[in-house]
Amino acid sequence: MVIGTQNIGMPPGSLKGLQLVVSDIDAARTELVDQGVDVSAIQHYEGATLVAGRGRDWNSFIFFNDPDGNGWVVQERP
Repeated sequence: MVIGTQNIGMPPGSLKGLQLVVSDIDAARTELVDQGVDVSAIQHYEGATLVAGRGRDWNSFIFFNDPDGNGWVVQERP
């Protein structure tokens, strides 16, 4: 995935699974909430199932949509 001005023909809101990696998912979530973003609670995967709460290394996520409707995933790195 490349984000730039040359991406044409893609309607707003058509991108899903855009990913950001942060060192502190709690701080990232707080900042998004403070900015008025409707963001999920922190979740993690148990096998293929997404469940509530923090996971181990590389397994804590939050999810939100930007104003165009594109879907973002924020993942915490150790």
